[in-house]
Amino acid sequence: MATNNQENLDAFKNTQSEVKIDTDRKLKVGIIGTGWIAGAHMVNYMKMPDVEIVAAADLVPGKAREFMDRYENTDCRCYLSGHEMLENEPDLDAVSICTYNRQHAPCAIDALEHGVNVLLEKPFTVTVDEAVEVMRAEKKSGKILSIGFQPRFNPNMQMLKKYVQSGELGKIYYIQTGGGRRRGIPTPFGTSFIEDKTAGIGAMADIGCYSLDMVLNAIGYPKPLTVTGFTSSYFGKDPSYFTAEGKPAEYAELFGVDDFAGGFIRLEGDIFLDFRISWAMNMDTAGDTLILGTKGGLRIPSTECWNGSIGGPMKVYRTLPNSATEVCWEIPMLENTNEGEFFYKLRSFLDAVKNGGTSPVPSSQIIYNQAIIDGIVRSSKLGHEVEVEIPEI
Repeated sequence: MATNNQENLDAFKNTQSEVKIDTDRKLKVGIIGTGWIAGAHMVNYMKMPDVEIVAAADLVPGKAREFMDRYENTDCRCYLSGHEMLENEPDLDAVSICTYNRQHAPCAIDALEHGVNVLLEKPFTVTVDEAVEVMRAEKKSGKILSIGFQPRFNPNMQMLKKYVQSGELGKIYYIQTGGGRRRGIPTPFGTSFIEDKTAGIGAMADIGCYSLDMVLNAIGYPKPLTVTGFTSSYFGKDPSYFTAEGKPAEYAELFGVDDFAGGFIRLEGDIFLDFRISWAMNMDTAGDTLILGTKGGLRIPSTECWNGSIGGPMKVYRTLPNSATEVCWEIPMLENTNEGEFFYKLRSFLDAVKNGGTSPVPSSQIIYNQAIIDGIVRSSKLGHEVEVEIPEI
């Protein structure tokens, strides 16, 4: 067992070799939405000698120009909408869509219809019907659509997937996952995360989709069949929460999304998923992630302020064959090498664009992630279990 673990570690270390970038062909990239997350895109694109950020768009007058000036990109052309940018930039190879949630679908569809490859920040969309429409536009365009799940490019996440798919745990039958913040409603960036008209969904969209992707990707993304869900907003609708944080009490009146959500999901393959996520709660953690199989179990430690990462060394629990001896192995943490997972999120997308490859985080997987979130919302409103139905793409 220890030998297999070491072989997995060594194999993974070989996958994060130094990135070699072909600079013979430059890629022209635009950014739609120049808020907080766009900064991470910009910083990492600037590390790539084959990328030119030629255009940016934001609905707030002057915001895109101010954003680009901050990065000393004075030659970048700026627009007041993604559509205006796409109409006036026929040579774009790709766009990063960094808007608030409710603009994900229309901006992605527009870009794909203009024949531009799309890196779409998470969450995929707000509803599963929106996600289906984006996928139809993707299929019609023949362009690459990748969803922004950078934790996939963390070495520990990749180790997790490799270990689960090695068969060492046997048949997976139960998963507990989620994440929680004791106090972590994301209002330092204004109210776009908490208003229904901009966000549509709250903690599930911000951090819940990460925890779902962590386990679903590890087990091969089986289709969700049914969902029983619950959402609440007790903290977000309490003015005292915001005044205690030094923010306006009026935020409570604007709050229109979930600050807590939970769900029981039945997956294909007779797997049961127990999920919970929180921006605010009277608890230090919503619990570790557990993956239970017929041959062994895996514990993935939670983090203090959950953001799609692993909180410490993973532990494997097994009973040795033909023995009553119970053992526990620890899988050592791996350090990020080179540029980190956000860089690789962008780089893998651009390499697929340049080389005619496939999407590194494909919509065909993330539609199931979105369907679970959509199912939790619907189930919570109806007060009973719902079936997951995904229309034909």
